[in-house]
Amino acid sequence: MRTGSRGVHGAGTDMTDFTFRRSDFPDGFLFAAATSAYQIEGHAYGGAGRTHWDTFAATPGKVEGGENGDIACDHYHRWPEDLDLMRDLGLDAYRFSTSWARVMPDGVNVNAEGIDFYDRLIDGMLERGLKPMATLYHWELPDTLAHLGGWTVRDIPERFADFAAMIGDRLGDRLFSVAPINEPWCVAWLSHYMGVHAPGLTDLGAAVRAMHHVGLAHGLAIQALRGAGATNLGAVCNMEYAIPASDSPEDRAAAQRYDGIYNRWFAGAMMQGSYPVDILEGFQAYLPNDWQGDMKIVSQDIDWFGINYYTCQRIAAGTGDWPNMDLVQGPPPRTDMGWEICPEGFDWLLRRTVADYTGDTPLFITENGMANRDTATRADVERIAYLDAHVAVARDLTADGLPLKGYTFWSLLDNYEWALGYDKRFGLVHVDFATQARTPKASYHALARALAD
Repeated sequence: MRTGSRGVHGAGTDMTDFTFRRSDFPDGFLFAAATSAYQIEGHAYGGAGRTHWDTFAATPGKVEGGENGDIACDHYHRWPEDLDLMRDLGLDAYRFSTSWARVMPDGVNVNAEGIDFYDRLIDGMLERGLKPMATLYHWELPDTLAHLGGWTVRDIPERFADFAAMIGDRLGDRLFSVAPINEPWCVAWLSHYMGVHAPGLTDLGAAVRAMHHVGLAHGLAIQALRGAGATNLGAVCNMEYAIPASDSPEDRAAAQRYDGIYNRWFAGAMMQGSYPVDILEGFQAYLPNDWQGDMKIVSQDIDWFGINYYTCQRIAAGTGDWPNMDLVQGPPPRTDMGWEICPEGFDWLLRRTVADYTGDTPLFITENGMANRDTATRADVERIAYLDAHVAVARDLTADGLPLKGYTFWSLLDNYEWALGYDKRFGLVHVDFATQARTPKASYHALARALAD
């Protein structure tokens, strides 16, 4: 999921229960929770290799407190307890990620202890009736590959396809679904242009090359997974509803650019094999040579499309070089990330995505949730209200006939929130990072009641 650092406000509501019930949704609709490897596992265990996040976190000023994922939630040792929590919650599926650097510490050679961990984890899901929804890459690039240029060079998508083939061969027969890359915008733009995530670059040329190579990696991985016999393959893109900060033509144009880079670039490439013309005007000079020849690979047929949604973004025209956009703080209510709460943007983006890109392709909400200042005993009424408002959108969409097939809550556990360290809490379950004690929050219990009906 995406990290930012704007102001803090709660949702300001007193909800203690959800207004939706499982029975409001079609038969077979899946409810799931999501996590990611580096954020929960504890990367210091099991022979995992160093990642570019380890290097980034060790760079002064990049991560609050210099915190890293060495221990995180110690899920590497506590996974049976965490799977029990999902089973007892009444979930149908678990969206997790495999760590490339755990399975291949140098990005190439296999660590048997690492792949064995995911063997055990998947078997544990199946024993508890949870469908395994795998994401191959949730941002932990092996540091060896980062030193070769990472996502700015074409060789990395090829190496990623090798990783995908190995996962497909070893684990694919037990996976309900697979997506190659979580939130390609974060992997490329947030990390190479905005500098918020590893590797922390602020270089338009590097960002554009990464935008293309991440899409290429997605397509090559889909090919490799299918070649290994894996099925039910999809894509997971994050989206934000772009709102002009004013009615001025300049602000409207800036919001359109934001929408193009954030939402339309990857959806158009993956589903239609084309990049948005308005964004190509600024990107074309930086794209790799012969990039057009890659688009058939980028747009491999997929079986489903996933959307991660958290917030909207208000955009004003900037004064710098292209794309000259400024982010403007939205009004309250806002989450502990400072993100505006905007379920109406969720509705608009989902409908637009189906109308313009995905059509009848099954659609999944692969992440939705909020950070809140929770304790183990505080009734997290703000999270209940936030999730209820967004699940209500999904309920309306299914009633209107959109092919929405599942909803995934971020996150099961409070965890490592990337550049913000351990300060922001997204979990349905509170984690005491000193003792690793898990305590289900009020939202967990409310969701269990909703899913039981």
